[in-house]
Amino acid sequence: MGLEGLGTVATALLALGLVAVAVALSLYERLGLQGDIGVAVVRSFVQLTAIGFVIQFVFGLENIGYVALLLAGMVAFGGWTSSRRAEGVPRAFVLATAAIGVAAVVTVGLLLLLQIVPPTARYLIPLGGMVIGNSMNTASLTMSRIRDDVSEQRLKVEAALALGATSRQAVSPILKASLRSAMIPIIDSTKTVGLVFLPGAMAGMIIGGADPLEAVRLQIVVMYMLLGSVSIAAILVGLLSYRSFFTPRHQLRASLLK
Repeated sequence: MGLEGLGTVATALLALGLVAVAVALSLYERLGLQGDIGVAVVRSFVQLTAIGFVIQFVFGLENIGYVALLLAGMVAFGGWTSSRRAEGVPRAFVLATAAIGVAAVVTVGLLLLLQIVPPTARYLIPLGGMVIGNSMNTASLTMSRIRDDVSEQRLKVEAALALGATSRQAVSPILKASLRSAMIPIIDSTKTVGLVFLPGAMAGMIIGGADPLEAVRLQIVVMYMLLGSVSIAAILVGLLSYRSFFTPRHQLRASLLK
């Protein structure tokens, strides 16, 4: 009997065998990750099941306003999650939410404006979720890297400021390194797609019985969409967050550093 003959709960329980392998390895190597793995498994099941019912409900309403409301909620939660990872960065929630929101609006808005995808919940919710999720990770990486590097290179930054550099000039090498490290994963994924791995959207369509060429067309749209949204989120949150470590007079806020 194939997977199509099993229910959601049954297939999830069968897949737990792979989770058991991860738990066993954590115990064997004494990594202490088994608790986090357990929480991740339970949360992912509950959250995906819940969002499945929410999306099904929104599909039934066929109202673009509810789609926008759902995506706005995802942006806010993404900003909150990102701010928790970037603890110590002032106004991290506002900065992350703004960057994620702008990236989502610009990216999805262009897809609609260019009529690449139709303005329906079936397209906007999954594509918007991909944009928001990847932008969230990028915002977290960028802010965390800037925070850590400014702290570690404090003396260099202060020396540059003492020589008359502005805060932007003093932090420029750190900002560039942070943006590069945040964008490299999506760039590498785009380079190797189809050769090293088959992304989720494409694999899901093929498993669902779609024409492989149609799956490829959608995946190309998704990869280019994500590359653009990640770039927007990284640059925005980078340009906004580094300022919070300096006073209006271009002095380093020592109280914010470790």
